[in-house]
Amino acid sequence: MVPENSPDNVAPVGNPELRPARVPSSGWIDISIPLRSEMVQWPGDPPVRIERMLDMERGDSSNLSTISMCAHTGTHMDAPLHYIPDGENIAGIPLETVIGRARVIEIQDTESIKPAELVERRIRRGERILFKTHNSRRRWSGEDFIEDFVFMSKEAARFLADRGVRVVGIDYLSVGDLGDDGDQTHKVLLEAGVWIIEGLDLSGVQPGRYDLICLPLKLDGCDGAPARVLVRPVRESRRKSHG
Repeated sequence: MVPENSPDNVAPVGNPELRPARVPSSGWIDISIPLRSEMVQWPGDPPVRIERMLDMERGDSSNLSTISMCAHTGTHMDAPLHYIPDGENIAGIPLETVIGRARVIEIQDTESIKPAELVERRIRRGERILFKTHNSRRRWSGEDFIEDFVFMSKEAARFLADRGVRVVGIDYLSVGDLGDDGDQTHKVLLEAGVWIIEGLDLSGVQPGRYDLICLPLKLDGCDGAPARVLVRPVRESRRKSHG
């Protein structure tokens, strides 16, 4: 007989049809992907398992779940340590880096983010930029990995690094592509001190200026972490009050 709290007698947690929560009354929009068992992951990463070890429906005194997954799952952040051996780990991220004014920029190119489309955007030093691409038109939060996702070219990464942006975010699991150029895109950004947010759900967000709150889990010594990310449209009155 298998004990009630045995790893072999557990139930998956989470609703596969769950969509990111919206909080219209406060103005905040949740642009995080819900974590759930068997969700899409980067090829080669371990599958996500969220399971009930204790379950009140089975007579246990409480519900108690376990989580097993890669730190770079769903909506998450990459720390410099992800590609830089002596880089900062995710627990050391300055909070002012991921809390403040941000800009959502929509990209029309269906292959990749390229410098030619960024030049006209007047990107300034210290900006937090979230890229909404054709990825947002797909329901990529299903179980199948999309190989032809829109990524950031290494040339665009260099363009943004040279302009001294603070944060970049993208609406799929990686800012770089599946090949070696994807590694280069990460390295260019992280070596320049640009923090990366990946796995955003920008399907319900229009281009424009927003307040941003992005809080990765404080995993000491880790190269990345899942994050909860919220944005709130900047009203004209608030924008003027901030100069």
